[in-house]
Amino acid sequence: MTDPVQAPGAVAVLDAAVVAAQRLRRKRELAAALRLFARYGFDEGAGGHITARDPEHPDSFWINPFGAPFARVRVSDLLLVDAGGAVLDGHGRVNPAGFAIHSRVHAARPDVVAAAHSHSVHGRAFATLGRPLDPLTQDACAFYTDHAVYDDYSGVVLDPAEGTRIAATLAGHKAVILRNHGLLTVGGSVAEAAWWFISMDRCCQVQLLAQAAGTPVPVAPADAAATRDTIGTPAIGRFNFSPLYADIVAAQPDLLD
Repeated sequence: MTDPVQAPGAVAVLDAAVVAAQRLRRKRELAAALRLFARYGFDEGAGGHITARDPEHPDSFWINPFGAPFARVRVSDLLLVDAGGAVLDGHGRVNPAGFAIHSRVHAARPDVVAAAHSHSVHGRAFATLGRPLDPLTQDACAFYTDHAVYDDYSGVVLDPAEGTRIAATLAGHKAVILRNHGLLTVGGSVAEAAWWFISMDRCCQVQLLAQAAGTPVPVAPADAAATRDTIGTPAIGRFNFSPLYADIVAAQPDLLD
């Protein structure tokens, strides 16, 4: 039997379908992550942004519209922005600080699909200390030696050059604490970036509480590293996000519109 003859353009059609499915998944997770951030109180007025790299145009990314309530963002509201800041798809404005930071992070880290930053209460409080998280709990060990501190603050990040410096400090880590500002997390999927942010903010809260109560006992370095290698992986990040995604979609199905 001879090999079947493939119709011209069949591969292109298949690839287009795969890309379209990837794009839709990323946008759905992005809208869901924004709704979850609102649920957890991570939104602060018009501040905060989560981005997802477009699978077809990797130098462009999807982002929430500037000024749109996190709790109301739908898939159809998301904006596609190119490397120069132009809106290619959607209607609305792009947060200037969001573009200055995320565009440089995406450019510096081809492995990063998504990045998340918002002005969460505990993330901001911990960021004033200008220090990394300690491995005080099992959950905090996920970030052990896998996050950095951007030890500078010169105002709202509007200059892409500062976004470049933030990206350089982030380096190959999953998160960076922006001194006097807040948290920034990244991942190979929206699920990872969103989960690391949620988890890191909680870890900031726990460390602040523990330090207020007394002198916390940290996990030993070898044990912290072993724990990180168990629960700080991309697969675990995606897995932890999955029940949150399922719950928010069930409760607020309009986010998928």
